[in-house]
Amino acid sequence: MIAFLKSLLSDESDKAAVSLPNEERVATAALLVEAALSDNDFQDVERDAITAVLVRHYGISDADAREVVHQAEIAHAESEQLFYFTRTIKDSFPFESRVQMIEMLWEIAYADGKLSKFEANLVRRIAGLIYVSDRDRGDARKRVMARLGIKED
Repeated sequence: MIAFLKSLLSDESDKAAVSLPNEERVATAALLVEAALSDNDFQDVERDAITAVLVRHYGISDADAREVVHQAEIAHAESEQLFYFTRTIKDSFPFESRVQMIEMLWEIAYADGKLSKFEANLVRRIAGLIYVSDRDRGDARKRVMARLGIKED
């Protein structure tokens, strides 16, 4: 399985389009896919939201983002734990980028218009694994809610 992930993640043919190596893009997308799957209901609106977040955040084309999402879904299906993806993020991203990763997770968690307790728990766990504090995680959530026009509970 590790060899499969490494071969999948080592495709750097489109590196010019975005500054992140493919491994880091796929790890990011895999965590976003995990957020979408955490309520056991991966909807098209969530898949589209992941694509839009990747396009907006990394400046890649829609087609490239959809390919990254596809690779992430495969990698996610082959991996049974978050550690591989969170370690890649923790080791590769500066702190500000890790906070942005948490914002992306909140966006996906809210993509279907509701936040499940499973989605909230997943974001909390991932934040801990990539060393983003509870305060920074909460601030990221508030920024996303404001951006999406969602009122606080």
